[in-house]
Amino acid sequence: MSKYTLNVNGHDRTVDVAEDTPLLWTLRDALGLHGPKFGCGMAMCGACTVHLDGQAVRSCILPVSGVGTAKVVTIEGLANGDHLTPVQQAWCDLDVAQCGYCQAGQIMSASALLASNPSPTDSDIDAAMSGNLCRCCTYTRIRAAIHAAAGKQTQPA
Repeated sequence: MSKYTLNVNGHDRTVDVAEDTPLLWTLRDALGLHGPKFGCGMAMCGACTVHLDGQAVRSCILPVSGVGTAKVVTIEGLANGDHLTPVQQAWCDLDVAQCGYCQAGQIMSASALLASNPSPTDSDIDAAMSGNLCRCCTYTRIRAAIHAAAGKQTQPA
């Protein structure tokens, strides 16, 4: 076991876990953050997606020892109190979720996409979201929500 200090959702948190413990299990088991989900354990479904310095990453295969000083943001850290991000609000407005299991990962990938490309095309969305699987097949609503959120993004002056 080793001690790691991680910046998670804007707060430094110290955990005592084995160096090869996936970030997913560190977040869920050591820190009690249950937004990132276990889906496949092979980085193929996207249910475990979090942001690492703003980039969407699969936390199920990233060892905690590989996080270093990067800032980790989970779905729990996106909203500002009760104020949802444009992506989260679009998900609610368009009733994207069906069963909801994959939606935290979907929202994290969509948020990273819009941070790097505030006006994505359908092709951009399809490429960015291709690593996130939805067993309920809400892909049409996911794409519509991303377009809706893109229209609500604050553009830099």
